Amino acid sequence: MELTQGMSSETAVSFLSRLMAMVDVLVFASSLNFSEIEAEKNMSSGGLMRQCLRLVCCVAVRNCLECRQRQRDRGCFSKSNLPSSKSQDSLQSTAAASKSQDSLQSAAAASKDPDRLLQDVDINRLRAVVFRDVDDSKQAQFLALAVVYFISVLMVSKYRDILEPQREIGRSSSLSGRSIRHEINSPTSTEHPSSSFPECGQGEKQIPNPMDDSPLASLPHTDSGIGEEGHGPGGLNGAELGLGLGLGLGMGMAGRETDRDRERDLLCTLVRRSRESLFDSPHNPNTASNPGQAPPSSISSISQPNKGINVKEILKSLVAAPLDGGDAGHEVGPTPYHPDPALKTHPMQFHSFDRSVMVPVKKPPPGSLSVNTVGTSIASGAVTPGSTPNIFAAATATPKSMINTTGATESASSSSSSSSSFVNGATSKNLPAVQTVAPMPEDTVENMSITTKLECALEKVAPLLREIFVDFAPFLSRTLLGSHGQELLIEGTGLVCMKSSTSVVELVMLLCSQEWQNSIQKNAGLAFIELINEGRLLCHAMKDHIVRVANEAEFILNRQRAEDVHKHAEFESNCAQYAADRREEEKMCDHLISAAKHRDHVTANQLKQKILNILTNKHGAWGTMSQSQLHDFWRLDYWEDDLRRRRRFVRNPFGSTHLDVSLKALEDYGTEEEEEEGLKSKKTLRSQSLVSQNLEAELMLEGDDDTVSLLQEKEMDNLAGQTGLFPAQLVSPVVVVHGTLSITTTEIYFEVDEDDPSFKKIHTKVLAYSEGLHGKWMFSEIRAVFSRRYLLQNTGLEVFMANRTSVMFNFPDQATVKRVVYSLPRVGVGTSYGLPQARRISLATPRQLFKSSNMTQRWQRREISNFEYLMFLNTIAGRSYNDLNQYPVFPWVLTNFESEELDLTLPGNFRDLSKPIGALHPKRAVFSAERYDTWEEDGTPPHHYGSLYSTANTTLLWMLRIEPFTTFFLNANENQFDHPDRAFSGIARAWRSCQRDTADVKELIPEFYYLPEMFVNSSGFELGQREDGTPVSDIELPAWAKKPEDFVRINRMALESEFVSCQLHQWIDLIFGYKQRGPEAVRALNVFHFLSYEGSVTLDTITDSAQRELMETQIQACGQTPSQLLIEPHPPRSSAMHLCFLPQSPLMFKDQMQQDVIMVLKFPSNSPVTHVAANTLPHLSVPAAVTVTCSRLFAVNRWHNTVGLRGAPGYSLEQAHHLPIEMDPLIANNSGVSKRQITDLVDQSIQINTHCFVVTADNRYILVCGFWDKSFRVYSTETGKLTQIVFGHWDVVTCLARSESYIGGDCYIVSGSRDATLLLWYWSGRHHIIGDNPNNSDYPAPRAVLTGHDHEVVCVSVCAELGLVISGAKEGPCLVHTITGDLLRALEGPELCLRPRLISVSSEGHCVICYERGRFCNFSINGKLLAQMEVNDATRAILLSSDGQNLVTGGDNGVVEVWQACDFKQLYIYPGCDAGIRAMDLSHDQRTLITGMASGSIVAFNIDFNRWHYEHQNRY
Repeated sequence: MELTQGMSSETAVSFLSRLMAMVDVLVFASSLNFSEIEAEKNMSSGGLMRQCLRLVCCVAVRNCLECRQRQRDRGCFSKSNLPSSKSQDSLQSTAAASKSQDSLQSAAAASKDPDRLLQDVDINRLRAVVFRDVDDSKQAQFLALAVVYFISVLMVSKYRDILEPQREIGRSSSLSGRSIRHEINSPTSTEHPSSSFPECGQGEKQIPNPMDDSPLASLPHTDSGIGEEGHGPGGLNGAELGLGLGLGLGMGMAGRETDRDRERDLLCTLVRRSRESLFDSPHNPNTASNPGQAPPSSISSISQPNKGINVKEILKSLVAAPLDGGDAGHEVGPTPYHPDPALKTHPMQFHSFDRSVMVPVKKPPPGSLSVNTVGTSIASGAVTPGSTPNIFAAATATPKSMINTTGATESASSSSSSSSSFVNGATSKNLPAVQTVAPMPEDTVENMSITTKLECALEKVAPLLREIFVDFAPFLSRTLLGSHGQELLIEGTGLVCMKSSTSVVELVMLLCSQEWQNSIQKNAGLAFIELINEGRLLCHAMKDHIVRVANEAEFILNRQRAEDVHKHAEFESNCAQYAADRREEEKMCDHLISAAKHRDHVTANQLKQKILNILTNKHGAWGTMSQSQLHDFWRLDYWEDDLRRRRRFVRNPFGSTHLDVSLKALEDYGTEEEEEEGLKSKKTLRSQSLVSQNLEAELMLEGDDDTVSLLQEKEMDNLAGQTGLFPAQLVSPVVVVHGTLSITTTEIYFEVDEDDPSFKKIHTKVLAYSEGLHGKWMFSEIRAVFSRRYLLQNTGLEVFMANRTSVMFNFPDQATVKRVVYSLPRVGVGTSYGLPQARRISLATPRQLFKSSNMTQRWQRREISNFEYLMFLNTIAGRSYNDLNQYPVFPWVLTNFESEELDLTLPGNFRDLSKPIGALHPKRAVFSAERYDTWEEDGTPPHHYGSLYSTANTTLLWMLRIEPFTTFFLNANENQFDHPDRAFSGIARAWRSCQRDTADVKELIPEFYYLPEMFVNSSGFELGQREDGTPVSDIELPAWAKKPEDFVRINRMALESEFVSCQLHQWIDLIFGYKQRGPEAVRALNVFHFLSYEGSVTLDTITDSAQRELMETQIQACGQTPSQLLIEPHPPRSSAMHLCFLPQSPLMFKDQMQQDVIMVLKFPSNSPVTHVAANTLPHLSVPAAVTVTCSRLFAVNRWHNTVGLRGAPGYSLEQAHHLPIEMDPLIANNSGVSKRQITDLVDQSIQINTHCFVVTADNRYILVCGFWDKSFRVYSTETGKLTQIVFGHWDVVTCLARSESYIGGDCYIVSGSRDATLLLWYWSGRHHIIGDNPNNSDYPAPRAVLTGHDHEVVCVSVCAELGLVISGAKEGPCLVHTITGDLLRALEGPELCLRPRLISVSSEGHCVICYERGRFCNFSINGKLLAQMEVNDATRAILLSSDGQNLVTGGDNGVVEVWQACDFKQLYIYPGCDAGIRAMDLSHDQRTLITGMASGSIVAFNIDFNRWHYEHQNRY
């Protein structure tokens, strides 16, 4: 048997029983009103009760079948002779089934009475259905009518079974095979019962429409039809639609047993027979299931006997058909799901009823159920479906549950087997076999009379039927009419029988009468058919609904499954991502740890070296004088001053004379033509790597509008930077190394990749000079961030630090550059160029920076020098000390390198700056122009010159004599020096080469204007001899320069001269401006190899690594032009004369109209003024000249910026005659002396002098030393109160000095002591204390301890711009320290210069030291003695002008003298004063000199250093 649409028979049975139990509780045991629910669910009125009736019928029939099955099982074993082998097989299989289900059956058997037609529980339920809502008369009448039909049919068929059990069995066995087969094929069997359950209509479904049924020709036909029909719609097999309902349910569920084939045979036989006997048309199934349909045929068959047809024959045919039907019903079993047992039952019952009417008189043995099996089988079949669900409930309720054996025992047993197997959950494949089962043993049957059997079987049912007839008499009497329209249920006849008689036999006889049978079949049958049909419709609807819902559910599930798959994939990818992140994190941690180790190693080495230097220096603790004979090696330090000049030399532990190095031979160079050709062949690249050479278009790449947006667009800089690791290259002068840049929230780290093959190839000597390989830089140290190009790609960044060094990185792409900039502090490009400190400024293009900056205007107004302006242009155009290919470019400005004297007033000594260096010589200009015009090479655009004015090679050539450039040069030239005839050996020779050699168009580098050391072979390198035998060592200087310092000074004077100032904008046009490229460049003979221009190649588009490497090498060889800053002519500089009446500037020329002495201010006290500090900047809250007397009384004398020429800031007519200094009112009135007196005691041995005091740059605090407790102290000038005491020395502090102050007022303070040490402190302009931490102002820590003196320190000067501290002790040389604590050198004066007393350092690198007895020495910051002199005065105060060119002195003679610092040439002597000079200072504009006198007064002198400028003297 087929399973019931995926539901096993056990499941179906338990489902049915549970459903029935629920109905018992919720419907029969309650008085709930269902009308609201029905309305809500769109059900017809009374639908719920009708469904309950269908369910009750189904369960009742199932119980019948179960009882019959049990009986049949017993019969199987008692009877050994079976009609056929087939039936035997089926019997055995049934037995197997029953065995397999013993456990279940035994439970059920206890509560069921197999002899009864219906079990108590079913009777009670039927009663409940009818009488529950008896008030609703219409509904109750309908239900009563249906129940009357149901019970009547069952009773009659039971009666027939009792009469003729034997014959039924025989027939049923013979038919079973066919019937079964038929059933198997019938559509219904496949239908799933569950669908009807919900709708309460499953059983109904199985019943065909009565109308369909009517066409049946004969009753038997109808039977079989019913079964088939049931099969079709409801899942029951044909004949027993009605019975099939029940039987099918029971049996179908049982239909799971092992011998499926046997069953099939049996069923097929049954079906075939039933077809033959009464069931020709396939539509009959409908009739069968539909009692309604069946009735017509049955009626006709019933009436036929009257027409002469033998009742016996009809009965036989009836019996045969029912058997088929029964079997079918069993098979239909699978359908039992359909709760519409009633439907199925009805058709079956109808047949049974018919049959019973025609039953032959032959009586089966009383006990033999099989006699009547056919009819009963049908009936029970019909019920079965309904009963199946409730099998358990029914079983428990009525122990006596009636076996409901219908006509043929066999049929009954087959039904019961099916039901039992359903109960047990086994598939009843044996159903057919069951039908073959023999009837109960005949002994039992014979032993019992028919009457007794009837009474036994019907004693419980009859009262219910009578009760209904009586209670519904009025309705039933109207409904049940005879064949002639007469009422059958009238007082005299039928009703009396119902009311008074209790005889079962009477009742059965009444029902068996032809009139009653016809009437019940015709009238009550219609109600039952209607009931079943409703169920069927509901079943179909429910099935559609369930299919729809199932489809929806499947769709939803599929979607969820897809979502699950997606989520799972997402989860897996997240896991993978997480794992990758973790791996990255671990990698980063490993990287950071190893980086930290490397860094610590480097730091430790540096520290060790520093300690060694301090200890073993000849002034150190372990030093000896003998060490001075050892050769000291020096290298150029990376420290830059404010103008980006690198001038400081430091000890070089890696230094050597490179004695192992050979010289190149001339043959190694080849001819110029070969060089040119070689360059050409190397440089010709295919067009794929080139950007189109439309230079005009190139010019417009960056529009002019971008400057506006640069300053006006909203700052996006508040975005938090991201930390992380960035792949990067560290770009240092000759080494570019791959590594990783790590950015945290407070610092940057760079870690070189030491496993990189290219790194391993780098010579260790070169690496020794490369800083930052394991670098760490604090965010707080970053001062500026510039976008840079590297190899013509805009992927670099240069970061400038507070320690005045810079570091350059190159990144894979511009996106990374942007991310890095947004990860760094918001510093912009620093504070020097008048641009906001914003990240977008760091990312701005050079052209944007140029246009937005105020430097051009400042240069035009002569507020900054030519040198400073050129340095600015180089910096923003991407020139960097870190990339020798992009080294800053400066012009040749002089042409006369021959004459003994150089007159800077002669135009002929100056170069024409409007032409490029290659076009200065007329012949070479013609050659270059022709070369461009006759260019024939395909792969390369035409150009005038094959090499650029600035390349790595030319830079190394210029700087060959100083480390680390010597090492860099050797590294780049196979460890060989140039051939002496090709080397840079003399300035005049180099100039001539630039004029005549077609391959030499070198411009200069900034060092030519500030670094005299580059011209001296201080390390003693062996550079060979020229052809004429001249050794190559120091550079040959022009005749007019006696020493390198002279050359540099004069060259710088020439650069700042009026001739150059007037032309410089033209040279800027060539190098940085509109003549750099395009048609203007062609006209100006200024076109270079295309690979030197920005934008000419995009390296990322070159996928071939070899070709890319070749390209990079070529770019390195060609050099790189600076970024183009402007595409229109650069504005010229204003002339000096035009500026005469404008605000002062250091280079202004004007007549000295004023008197030498402006004013004298006498203080009430006669105590000598030992310290003067003129902090007169207009932006200060109190511009003043602060004076301190010997008695430690200070005065804050207000400064009025009114002196000077008309047009000066603050100038007004009323104030024109006011004096510049106004005495401190508290001192003048003598009213607030207490606020101006420092009362703390100083050590008695201290002689108060100018070194004992320091005034902060804002005039608000005075620092005083000399106290007995070895401290120095900070006082407020407003209140005179002590604000901080600073300890640190082991003896009395003897001198103080302050460095120049920067934005914010921060500066360095140096204290010198008798303990022979100096301490470097940091003054915080923000917190107005020594030290960074206001919470720890009691115990600030010094930044550095400077040692090396053997005696008490008496004088000190500190220059923050140079990072140097120069100090002198009572005896011994002056020492030069860096501000990090390294002792650089001693400034050894001449023989008698042993006791320094005054020191003045200028940021230009001059250090003037005044010794005892008026001896002066001028040293360069690198320790070279430049000049010395002796004056006949006890000098008490010295001062260098801000440009370092002029020295002012004053002493006990009371005379102020002005000297030229470089050679101590006397420039001017002021009129003498009546007292000695003890202190002096210059106003911020360098135009007023204020001196403190021994008499307790101050004198203000007019001073203008321009008056002694050569141009002023010679031209005005």
